[in-house]
Amino acid sequence: MLSYVKHILSRVSFDARLFEKELRKAIKMLIAEELQELQRWCYANYSGEHEAILNRCFVRV
Repeated sequence: MLSYVKHILSRVSFDARLFEKELRKAIKMLIAEELQELQRWCYANYSGEHEAILNRCFVRV
């Protein structure tokens, strides 16, 4: 499931609203270990363009 989520986020990363929507959905459906990996991956790949979204979404993780 994690690889699917990464694929979706890569595809919608051009649109901040879509990116946040898909990220929130992913956070709800992944297990804890996958969620930690997703967080690391997101910050490594999208902190430059979507850092505010990442901080909002991962604040409770």
